[in-house]
Amino acid sequence: MAQLSVTQPIQEQFERSFAGSRAQHDRARQVIPGGITHDGRRLNPFPLYVTRADGAHKWDVDGHELVDFAMGHGSLILGHNRPEIVEAIQRQVTMGTHYGASHEGEIAWAERIVAMVPSAEQVKFTGSGTESTMLAVRVARAATGRDTVIKFEGHFHGWNEYLLKGEKSPFADHRVVGIPDAVLDTVAVLPANDADVLEERLARGDVAAVFIEPSGGSWSKVPIADGFLRRVRELATEHGAILVFDEVITGFRWAPGGAQERYGILPDLTTFAKIIAGGLPGGAITGPHAIMDVLAYRDDPTWNMTKKVRHPGTYNANPLTAAAGLACLTLCSDPAVQAHCDDLARRARMGLNEVLERRDARGFAWGESSAFHLALGETCTNRAEGDIRVPLGVASEALKMSGSSSLSTSLNQGMLLEGIDLFNSGGMLSVAHTDADIDRLVEAFDSVIERMAAEGISI
Repeated sequence: MAQLSVTQPIQEQFERSFAGSRAQHDRARQVIPGGITHDGRRLNPFPLYVTRADGAHKWDVDGHELVDFAMGHGSLILGHNRPEIVEAIQRQVTMGTHYGASHEGEIAWAERIVAMVPSAEQVKFTGSGTESTMLAVRVARAATGRDTVIKFEGHFHGWNEYLLKGEKSPFADHRVVGIPDAVLDTVAVLPANDADVLEERLARGDVAAVFIEPSGGSWSKVPIADGFLRRVRELATEHGAILVFDEVITGFRWAPGGAQERYGILPDLTTFAKIIAGGLPGGAITGPHAIMDVLAYRDDPTWNMTKKVRHPGTYNANPLTAAAGLACLTLCSDPAVQAHCDDLARRARMGLNEVLERRDARGFAWGESSAFHLALGETCTNRAEGDIRVPLGVASEALKMSGSSSLSTSLNQGMLLEGIDLFNSGGMLSVAHTDADIDRLVEAFDSVIERMAAEGISI
């Protein structure tokens, strides 16, 4: 990647250097609404278009080689094209991608999940993370006979009808375009880290489930206060509500058994996707027999018609995804996988904060496990600590929206020019990343911060 020009504005150079992506985006806008297939890939004035990837790197349509910190939106803890997963997919594709029948691969995949996840006794597969959380809502309601679901401000649980409420700032605005108020009224959005408010709402006795990202909202972007997660567990039990951990990102990344293993706090139900499917589309919910039984048929027509939760799905546990998922989880059962990624992320957070300290620029890096986030234009009181999990003195809404500002646009454009692809002004690590990749990340960040200051972009 060529060095940044000190005489050319970042956006102008970005548009010229990534002209191929602009052309692809102009073409896409004719047939795809807004030209993007995932809202999280939006970047003004156009997103990046990639042609291939390998290990921790990928190449765009203009031939730029980039260090990838998006990693399949967190799916690829083993990196792109991990040989064992590629081999499993190639072997399975020659035997069929969809049997329209049950198969041994789905059993082996479920057995592996049960062996790794502390709270899992049974597994039901879905097609995505959104489907997993949607199914968990239905299972919880059927198991408890209650209707209300609680979630927390800034926590993301996919785009299903119930759990999108209260995810974006301003948190107090609970309207969601396209979702009727009658549906939204069945969901109570509470402030994170306030156990008293949670206890008061649970005391009404109508809550079927409490959903939470155990890392904090958006994979640790909005951190959970010490002790809050355990208190949520206690209160859910006390009031007969089902506690659901959304481990779509933390699952098999925070530890081989997910965040519940790392923290030693067990949910009733857990939702998964991303790593669980080895980088292919797929997800799951897990839980004990006593709750998961509402998904099972019985030799009882009345039960099947009036009590069983219906759950079809053409691609649930399809043979190709099952093969990839099993191969991936077999490798992820080694805690050295997560330890390697955690160490690299820690180095990244410390290095990024050191740059901001040295340049006396407003901003900070924070995160947990193998994730890091960046906020420019904000200040916290503990940046000098280097490896920050919880930025002190910063409002939750500011943390949640940290990747949506004009500063973030300049940052992401500048980092692409330096050969770094961030994910919503942050990133996740894989075993394919190296110390040299972290050095390159920090050096690129230093160059971009210098460039932004030279352009008069106030940080």
